[in-house]
Amino acid sequence: MALQWYPGHMNKAKNQVQDRLKLVDIVLEIVDARLPFSSRNPVLEQIIDQKKHIIILNKSDLADPKVTKDWKINFQQEGTNSIELDAKHNKGLGQIKSLIRSELSDKIERYESNGVKNYQIKAMCIGIPNVGKSTILNRLVGKNVAVTGNKPGVTKNQNWLKTNIGIDLLDTPGILWPKIDDPKVGMKLALSGAIKDKIYAPDDVAIYALNFLETHYMDQLQEAYGLTNTDIFNHTTPELLMNLTNKFGYKDDYDRASRRIIDDVRKLKLGRLTFDIPGEFYEE
Repeated sequence: MALQWYPGHMNKAKNQVQDRLKLVDIVLEIVDARLPFSSRNPVLEQIIDQKKHIIILNKSDLADPKVTKDWKINFQQEGTNSIELDAKHNKGLGQIKSLIRSELSDKIERYESNGVKNYQIKAMCIGIPNVGKSTILNRLVGKNVAVTGNKPGVTKNQNWLKTNIGIDLLDTPGILWPKIDDPKVGMKLALSGAIKDKIYAPDDVAIYALNFLETHYMDQLQEAYGLTNTDIFNHTTPELLMNLTNKFGYKDDYDRASRRIIDDVRKLKLGRLTFDIPGEFYEE
């Protein structure tokens, strides 16, 4: 599933991010802990390449904890520090300030040696839609200053926010990139809810999800839907979807069954899952 779009507000936001980078000391890149690779915007990566930045693995409560640890090691080996966060339940936020100050320690010491006390750090917060960026901002500010929603495209403007950790944050809209060429990345973004549901065919995403679960999370798949080895190994993945449709009592309504599988994944009915695996090769 290759997807292509470029809404005007996303293009404008990308240009504004580029223009305002000079105003900040560091960039906080929010990604979905279930998709540490697929939820990173390659356009933004190019823009912030020369700026210090931290990767925040949000929604860690939804992700496979073992794979999250592997991703943190992977990012560190690439030269970028990361932290795992569950902003919805206010877990892990205390790490942000200490990690930011650690990243900027040389700059802070330089200002302090010149007589500047309590240097006010300025950070930019970026991320694609639906990674929980607004929830993080609201937690850091201590009140609802950013609109939240479990759907893409909520934040539209860029705003400076005062936080309760002594850091000024520049919020930015969630920005998707112009074209997603890798079908697997498109499937994963759709499965997580980063792409509006009306853009993709639910049976395509459900079949992708079932195939991935068969490979990486067989036990959870079997337990969630009461499947035997025969149910899985004697059928193709599309046939498995058809069998589950009947099992759910939906007759031939494959779209309804597909939407249920997608919802089950999002609502943890199959447990904590991560759909990006470190070291996995992606199509060009």
